[in-house]
Amino acid sequence: MEIINVNGVRLAFERRGTGSPLVLLHGYPLDHHLWDDVAPLLTDTFELILPDLRGFGESSTVDSFYTMEDFASDIAALLDQLEIQKTAIAGHSMGGYVALAFARLYPERVTGLGLISTQVLADAPDRKEGRYKSAAEVADKGIASVVETMTPKFTSNPQLQRFARESMERQQPAAYIGALKAMAERVDSTPMLSSLAVPLVIVHGDADSLIPIDRAREAKAALPNAHLVEISGAGHMPMMETKEKTAEALKRLA
Repeated sequence: MEIINVNGVRLAFERRGTGSPLVLLHGYPLDHHLWDDVAPLLTDTFELILPDLRGFGESSTVDSFYTMEDFASDIAALLDQLEIQKTAIAGHSMGGYVALAFARLYPERVTGLGLISTQVLADAPDRKEGRYKSAAEVADKGIASVVETMTPKFTSNPQLQRFARESMERQQPAAYIGALKAMAERVDSTPMLSSLAVPLVIVHGDADSLIPIDRAREAKAALPNAHLVEISGAGHMPMMETKEKTAEALKRLA
C-alpha cells in the first residue's frame, strides 16, 4: 500500500486498474480489503482508489472527535495529492455516509455516486444513543462484543462471516470509537441528493439485516433518477456475496 499524510493522519491506500477514477470506501468496522473480490471486475473500466479510512486498516487516527465531513476531507486531500480533480465515488455502509459527505462538500468533484448497503437518512434518536453506548463499551471493554454481535449480521455465508470477523478483529478500538461517534452525528443527505446532477447507483441486498432494504427503496422513491439494484438473497456484503451484479451496477458510474 501507499501512505500519505493528510489532515494529521497517515492515510493508506491502493491504486488498481486504468480508466476513469472511482474511489471505493469500505464500511464499518472493516478496511479496503472488502473490495478485493469485486475489484478485478472493475479494473478494466476504472482506475480504482481504495483507501483505508482514518483509523482502519493501515491508516492512523486522532484522539479528538471527528465527523463524516472529516473523513470526506481526508479523501479530498488524497485526491489532491494524486492530482485527481474529479471522480466517481462509491461507499459501503459507513463508507456510503462518507461518500455522501464528500458529495455534499465537493459536488463539483463528483462524476457519479454509488451507495451500497447504506442509507441517506440521519440516525433516529434511539440509534444515535445506541452508537454512543457502543463507543463507551468499546472504550471500557474492547471490541470483542461488537465483533460477536456484528459478525452474523453481515451475511449468512459462513466463509464471508469468517472474513468479516477477521477484518473486524484487525481494527483498533480507537477506530471503532471515532467512527461510531461520527456516524451518530451525521446529517440527513436527502436534500443534497435531490440537487446532485450525476449518475446515482444504489445497490442493496434484500436479506441485509444491518440496514434494511427499505432504506434503499425510500432513497429511490425520493430520487426517481437513481438506478436501484436489489439483489435477492444478498446480505450486507453484496460486493462479496454477488460480486458480478455489484460490478455491473458500479460500471454505470463510468
